[in-house]
Order: sequence, then structure tokens, then C-alpha cells
Amino acid sequence: MSLASSTKRIAKNTLLLYIRMLVMMAITLYTSRIVLHLLGVEDFGIYNLVGGIVVMFSFLNSAMAVSTQRFLNYEIGKGEECNVQKIFSTSLIIHFFLILLIILLAETIGLWFLNVKLNIPAERLTAANWVYQFSVFTFCINILRVPYQAAIIAYERMAFYAYLSIVEVILQLSIVYILVVSEFDQLIIYAGLLFVVAWIIYFISYFFCRFKFTTIRFQFTWEKSSLKKITSFSGWSLLGSLANVGAQQGINMLLNIFYGVAINASVGIANQVSSAIYRFISNFSVAYQPQIVQLYAAEKRYELINLVFKSSKFSYFLFLILSVPVFAYCEPILQFWLGTVPEYSAGFCRLIILYLLFDAASAPLWISVQATGKIRNYQIFMSILILLNLPFSYLCLRAGLSPYSVWLIRFLLNIVAYLFRFVYLKRVMDFSPVDYLKKVVFVIFIVTFLVIPIPWCLVYITDKPWGIILGIIVSLFSTVSIVYFIGLTKSETDFVKVLVRKLLKR
Repeated sequence: MSLASSTKRIAKNTLLLYIRMLVMMAITLYTSRIVLHLLGVEDFGIYNLVGGIVVMFSFLNSAMAVSTQRFLNYEIGKGEECNVQKIFSTSLIIHFFLILLIILLAETIGLWFLNVKLNIPAERLTAANWVYQFSVFTFCINILRVPYQAAIIAYERMAFYAYLSIVEVILQLSIVYILVVSEFDQLIIYAGLLFVVAWIIYFISYFFCRFKFTTIRFQFTWEKSSLKKITSFSGWSLLGSLANVGAQQGINMLLNIFYGVAINASVGIANQVSSAIYRFISNFSVAYQPQIVQLYAAEKRYELINLVFKSSKFSYFLFLILSVPVFAYCEPILQFWLGTVPEYSAGFCRLIILYLLFDAASAPLWISVQATGKIRNYQIFMSILILLNLPFSYLCLRAGLSPYSVWLIRFLLNIVAYLFRFVYLKRVMDFSPVDYLKKVVFVIFIVTFLVIPIPWCLVYITDKPWGIILGIIVSLFSTVSIVYFIGLTKSETDFVKVLVRKLLKR
């Protein structure tokens, strides 16, 4: 596969995924506002906190999802269709065992932690337990869905992937209207209906794969070679996933212990805003991830390195364009969206945006590491680095520092992680850190430096609604212009033109 055809395919997939994302973002932001209003700050905080306990077990699922995606892409890139079914069947068996393990952990350690350690008002403890049980089984259904979703992405059926995601958020929107008319405990009803939605989406994924892909058929197999490859890779991925989930949920628990359940609502709001923006980047990474693994499997190193450099810049710039106006006008945006804004929400939102900027640029690097399969030393170092967030955050909160300090620590450690990734790639493939610094890091630094002054000045001109709207428009236009004319090379501007032409034709 040539770099030109790879670029065209990524352009097509990106457009499909962006249509998906725009619909999802609009519905999700609206839904979040209504859910916060209906549940109230306390119940909304409880849902985010209790759901967070279940997410703590997601490190197991994340590791398997990464492994399944990688090996399916790799076999497709090699043209070994006969091995695709073996990989799929083996991964599905492992996912069944994973569900049993998660239920065991959730119903013992997780249940104990919920009822004994968390700071939840006594009158809402029963509701919290109902939410917890629904969250556990919703999570298990989503685990079962992973191999099918991995197959859809590996075969680059992005149109179906986009439509399915839109159906999912529409179903979640319908939950809001059921909550309005419901006379039962709204927190419990909300969690229960999300469980029903998860089942519906799973069955749609299952039947699509069943009828569209001849290789995606479950056949009981206990092939040791496939089992060993997947479990070995997922074992090291498990370490990294555990570290990520541990840091994320550990910080939520620390904030709960030191500041109470209300601050978890602020974290939940900030996460939803940043996640809405980050969907632009995740959509882009979904579009290029199969290409990176398949190019590595086909031993096309020159095309691979070019794609990694280009994807790093585009991921960063896409996130920068969207995050600059949100960062500058965070308070009025949250006020317009929510009406009543929980304390600390705007500050958390800004710090999470800074953190995710480096994640955006890093995504092609860690995907490339996964493509090589040589992840042991990488995962060990990254896990240690990520888990350092917990002791540092505890010390800051114990010393009486602001809750903002925990995300400032995450941001600083993420810079170190970013630098480590492209240095590590030098050891496992023909990758030049010096070229990456010159062609990617230096360029995004210059662009960011030039972008900052304009929105920063506009914020202080006026706080009137017309001034805010004008400031957001000018910030977007100026950031896009600086990125296009200064941040991109000729081949990269050609890539943008391909995207725009395809968009205009639709």
C-alpha cells in the first residue's frame, strides 16, 4: 500500500468519523446538561464516583482490546486471512474468562470499597449499590463487544462504526426523556437504562460482523501459539492499562477523600468537556491506527515513519484548534452549557486540556510501539511514571494544596512520558528522535507560541455575549490560519485539501 493510497483511505475514514463525532458531541453535551439537572450535583457526583470503581477494573479490558486490535491489524496487513479467525476466536475466549474475573473482583474487593471506604451520604448508599451493580454488568457487556468492535475497525468499516456510535448516543438521549417522566429513583433508573443500551449495541455489532466478515466467526480453538502471542502482549499491555486506570481513578478517590463527593461532579464535568474535544483526536487515531500496524507488518518502514510524523502533527493541531477557544472562554461556555457550574470545573477543564495536548501528539508514537510488539520495557517504564501521580498527588493534597495540583502533576509527568516515547522508538525501529524533534516537536512549539496571544488578549476586551462569540470565532480562525500556513508542509496541506474536497462532495 503506497503512502498516497494510505493517505486517501485515512482521509475518507476521518471524514466518516468526524460526522459521527459531531453528532455524538452535540447529543452528549446536551444529555450531560439535562442529566446533571435531573440528578442534581450530589447524585451526579455519586454516579461518576461509583462508576469509577468499575472503571478501575477496565485495565483488564483495555489490555485485551489493545491486543485484539493489534493482532487483527497485523494479520490483515500480512495478508494472512486464515489467521484472522484464529486470533478472533482466541481473543473471544480470553474475553469470556476476563468477564468472570472482573465479576469476581467487582463483587468482592469493589463492593467492599464502595460500602466501607467511599465518602457517600448514608441515605444514598442503597442507590449507589444499585448503580454499582448495573455498572458492573454494563461493563461486562462492553467487554464482550470488544472483539467485534476491533474487527470492524481492523477492516476499516468506518461508516458502520460511525452509524453505530450515533445510534448509541441517540439511545442515551432517549434515557433523558424517560428520566423526566419516571417516578422512581432517577439515579437507579439512569444506570439501569444504560445497561439496556449496552445490550442493544452489542447485538447490533454481533450481527453485523456475523453477516459481513467470513473470518469473524467464533470457533472453539485452543491453539497455544495464538494464545501465547495474545496473552504475552496483553500481559504487558495490562501493566500499562492498570497504571492509567489506577492513576485516573486513584486521583478521583483522593479528591473524594479530601474534598467530598461534590468535587467528583466537577471532575466529571471537566472530563466530559475535554472528552468531547478529544473525540476529534480519537476519531483521527482510529482512522490511522490500522494503517500504522499494517504498514509495519508489510515492512514498509519509510511509509510508516512518514505516517507517524504526519499523524503526530495533525493530532496535536486538531486538538489545539478546538481547545484554544474552550481554554480561553471556559467559564462562559460552562455557564451556557450547564447553567449552574460546580466549583473547580473550569480549572479542572483547563488542566485536563493541557494534559491531553501531549496525549494527542503521543498517540501515533505509542501505536507504533504496539505495532512492533516489543512493549515489555516500554510498559514497565511508563507504568512507573504514570503511577507516580498517586504519591505526588497525595502529598500535595495532604499539604493542603489546591485540588488543581493533582492535574498539574499529571501534566508535568505526561511531558516526560511524551519525550520517552519517541526516544524508545529509536531502539525498536528505524526512527530518528532528532528528525522527530525538528519536524514535529519544534513545529508544534512554534505554532502554539504564536497561537496563544490572540485569544489571551480577546478575553480581556469584553465579557458581553457578543464579545465572547466574536472571540471564539476569531480564536478559531487565527489558530487554523497559523496551523495551515506555518505548521504544515506542502504535502500536509495537500492532505488537508483532500479532506476538504471529500467533505464538499458529500
